[in-house]
Amino acid sequence: MAYNCKTEDDVQRAIKDEKIEMIDLRFTDLPGLWQHFSVPPSALDRDSFDDGVGFDGSSIRGFQEIQESDMLVIPDPTTAFLDPFTEAPTLVLICNIRDPVTGQSYSRDVRYIAQKAEQLLRDLKIADTAYFGPELEHFVFNEVRYDQGTNYGFYEIGATEANWSAADGGPGLGHKLRPKEGYFPVPPADLLQDARTQMVTTLETIGIPVEAHHHEVATGGQGEIDMRFTTLTRMADNVMIYKYVVKNVARKRGMTATFMPKPLFGDNGSGMHVHQSLWQGERPLFAGEGYAGSSDMMRYYIGGLLKHAPALLAICAPTVNSYRRLVPGFEAPVNLGYSQRNRSAACRIPMYSPSPKAKRVEFRCPDPSCNPYLAFAAMLMAGLDGIQGRTNPGEPIDKNLYDLPPQELAKVPSAPGSLEEALNALEADHQFLLKGDVFTRDVIETHLSYKRSREIDEMRLRPHPYEFVLYYDV
Repeated sequence: MAYNCKTEDDVQRAIKDEKIEMIDLRFTDLPGLWQHFSVPPSALDRDSFDDGVGFDGSSIRGFQEIQESDMLVIPDPTTAFLDPFTEAPTLVLICNIRDPVTGQSYSRDVRYIAQKAEQLLRDLKIADTAYFGPELEHFVFNEVRYDQGTNYGFYEIGATEANWSAADGGPGLGHKLRPKEGYFPVPPADLLQDARTQMVTTLETIGIPVEAHHHEVATGGQGEIDMRFTTLTRMADNVMIYKYVVKNVARKRGMTATFMPKPLFGDNGSGMHVHQSLWQGERPLFAGEGYAGSSDMMRYYIGGLLKHAPALLAICAPTVNSYRRLVPGFEAPVNLGYSQRNRSAACRIPMYSPSPKAKRVEFRCPDPSCNPYLAFAAMLMAGLDGIQGRTNPGEPIDKNLYDLPPQELAKVPSAPGSLEEALNALEADHQFLLKGDVFTRDVIETHLSYKRSREIDEMRLRPHPYEFVLYYDV
């Protein structure tokens, strides 16, 4: 359950009232996976929220060297919720990171980067709030087997609803979903209705409102749960909780879930379309009289996203496997244009509602392997750069980009075709991220170094199955 805590005293009261037996302190590493350690309630007093709790930062990916390992987590009382999966009553607190020597917030703390992006938005007086609403797609499989050795490598997926699946030891009952036909058949073709419903009810129990859930396009168990939009850092927190809930509900039901961008060959991959808008108080700043009901600010924001899209993808689609998804013909936009309703464009202006409050831009290139704190912050920084520079996004494209003649398609800029191309783009174009010290050069350099040394080099040395092993747990 959610506790709606605002202060340290609220947390202490919840610990006492709910007879909490363990406190789980969580934070996100630079690549984007949740990390945690637990302390008993007696070890978390009121001073812990100011002074922090120590941990070894040298063992966390993208953090400290071994000679400077001591770091602190600073729990955020507003993030408290009861873990729905632990045997002992466990209170979860999401934390920021602090350097104990300088006493300052840690520059590589991704949550701190997201908070700085929100502060810059207010400091520039462009808007006071950025809302984000990502659509994270995922797969839930019945079984996954994989291994890698000197002389072999393989992966094998079992999913009873898929047309390529055997009977898996049970009766052959048919109702198989063929590739690209998973959107929106009812049960018995959709075998995951109850699993997704349990995921939704769990999310809502711990305070994350959900708008809808459904099977997605691919066969073999692809689904989507749409959380209600909220502010940038809070939504990044929610994304981490969402992944945790999806994986653990699947596990409880004897299945396994992954946010890997492209686990299946020849079918749609999992994207993370990100809806975003800027507001001043109760006034939506993206609504206007222009194309598709957009304001000048919205078009400049889109201009910033398109201008910096190659660099953004190094953060928003940050795995080698991401570029198995970003290929033509699978609803993953590889052409950097914008349009209303057009799902083949990188930026889409949804037209579901005529209300000005519903006016937003959807950036369709990211995928759920990204670090949401870094990805949302980077998209906001690109949009703000577009607004400040009054960047013209060009003419909208209201045609199916996949069907354009080659001579017309050649006029539309393309997204990077590989992680290496995206990292090179980020290396050449990252000044927009440094404004207001939101991202630092150290963060950019660490991200580039990590991706090149741990992902690109590994993939050059290993055959294809290693890719599955490397990314299944994102």
